Amino acid sequence: MNFTKQKPLILVTNDDGIMAPGLRHLVSLAMQLGEVLVVAPDSPRSGQGHAITLEEPLRLRKVTYSLPVEAYECSGTPVDCVKLAKNVLLKTRSIDLCVSGINHGSNSSINIIYSGTMSAATEAALENIPSVGFSLLDYSFEADFTQCSKYISKIMKEVMTNPASPFTLLNVNIPKLLEKEIRGIKVCRQGNARWVEDFVESKDPRGQSYYWLTGKFVNEDAGSDTDVYALEQGYISVVPATFDLTHYKQLQHWETLKEIQIDDV
Repeated sequence: MNFTKQKPLILVTNDDGIMAPGLRHLVSLAMQLGEVLVVAPDSPRSGQGHAITLEEPLRLRKVTYSLPVEAYECSGTPVDCVKLAKNVLLKTRSIDLCVSGINHGSNSSINIIYSGTMSAATEAALENIPSVGFSLLDYSFEADFTQCSKYISKIMKEVMTNPASPFTLLNVNIPKLLEKEIRGIKVCRQGNARWVEDFVESKDPRGQSYYWLTGKFVNEDAGSDTDVYALEQGYISVVPATFDLTHYKQLQHWETLKEIQIDDV
């Protein structure tokens, strides 16, 4: 690796794959702030959550990228990309910032659990690397990421100069609007919304059933302080997140379990 120690080192990754336009745009913005290393999956890995590869070897291949940065494609998941970047490619360097995205589509509310984009950022946070996951609410391959450039740059600069408490990441979702239509940034909580799922059944030529997952996104949260509400109102939502899944309000309720004796079972 030929990085200097004079500029911040920024790791850029995603879950849409090394050729995704959103990744390329995020790289172009990161290049304005420091030295950039790109490590991304060799093909789309959306919806893989925090999956890691255990049953087969991982491969890294240096690629000629469309921008003048050092870039590698990885045979594994988004989380694998971060692990390999830190422990193999950059094992003698500290990473100053990890940014993941720009994802094609929303990662607000419950989507953070399923998202490969956000799991890559979460993995960086596990290593105490300041990290941000960016998503644009536009699934099109031709999505116009330039409309949110100044906001993404502003957030990256803020995280680098004023990092949050350790082991914290930001989940940033951006509405599909023109720059002049975006009303600003709202820091908010994760909304209580979920997917109501269904499976469409079909038959293959041999008469065997197979299934496609489908469904609709349902917001069950009436609060005006959620990421879902902020996006509906034309704001960029920023949710500080962490990987501690403890339900702290329930701790006292479940203290009663300590009183159960083996004879009671």
